[in-house]
Amino acid sequence: MNKYKHIFFDLDRTLWDFERNTEETLLDIYRQENLKEKGIATFEMFMHAYRQINHHLWEQYKSNEITKDYLKTERFYRTLRHFNIIDYPLAEKTGERYLTISKTKKRLFPGSIEILQYLAPKYNLHIITNGFNEVQFDKLKNTGLFPFFKEIITSEDAGTKKPDRKIFAYALSQAGAKNDESLVIGDDPESDIRGARNSGIDQVYVNYSTQKNGVDATYKINRLESLKDIL
Repeated sequence: MNKYKHIFFDLDRTLWDFERNTEETLLDIYRQENLKEKGIATFEMFMHAYRQINHHLWEQYKSNEITKDYLKTERFYRTLRHFNIIDYPLAEKTGERYLTISKTKKRLFPGSIEILQYLAPKYNLHIITNGFNEVQFDKLKNTGLFPFFKEIITSEDAGTKKPDRKIFAYALSQAGAKNDESLVIGDDPESDIRGARNSGIDQVYVNYSTQKNGVDATYKINRLESLKDIL
């Protein structure tokens, strides 16, 4: 009999297609704020600049170097400034609009609903995420994912972020689970895989791009359907 009883899924880039949903959100913002007329010639230029800046700031956020509120506005302020648009009120407005729009996007990776339908009768399913509370809960509800999960573990509620061992300990406590009967499923080699491994929890590395093959994980898959071979 399989030893696992509790399955902890990451949300962004594991179930919720972060890249495609973000692109749609940024396109909405680019059009709504008339950014072409303000000096950003193409949407592709806007998206490319934002993604680089956001990645850098998000790494700082994960390391507790900056706050959530700073991140929300600063990523857009720096993006606009990259195109010589110095407008902090616009950055604040855009930052809030990004959160409002993004959580309404519903693109999931292929097989997300189907694999949860397969797993839910057999295991206790949970979410463990570094995302913002006001966004992640609405994402789960808007995509129809929410009913599958018993516990939603967020870094804000835990007071720390993946890969810190404390968030995994908090998640186990909230779920009433033991580390040797749990499994973490995620796409991030550092936050999900190393974090879980350092907490004594088995891991499934979801590698959609198949570009990071050197990751050390208990299991590796490149599509969600392959979870049926493990669970």
